[in-house]
Amino acid sequence: MAIKSLSIRIDDKMLDKLHVVADYEGRSANSEILILIREAIEKYEEKHGEIQVDKK
Repeated sequence: MAIKSLSIRIDDKMLDKLHVVADYEGRSANSEILILIREAIEKYEEKHGEIQVDKK
């Protein structure tokens, strides 16, 4: 599995809060974001079914 990079724009206050949550959970900000993305995908798929992705 290839690992891709993604840049996001985030305001300072939200980034600071993300770091607090990540530190509390014992994770890096990157790991915390990945967990939040996975949870969002799981929630979507529970409601709408599995997302089919074409292999490139």
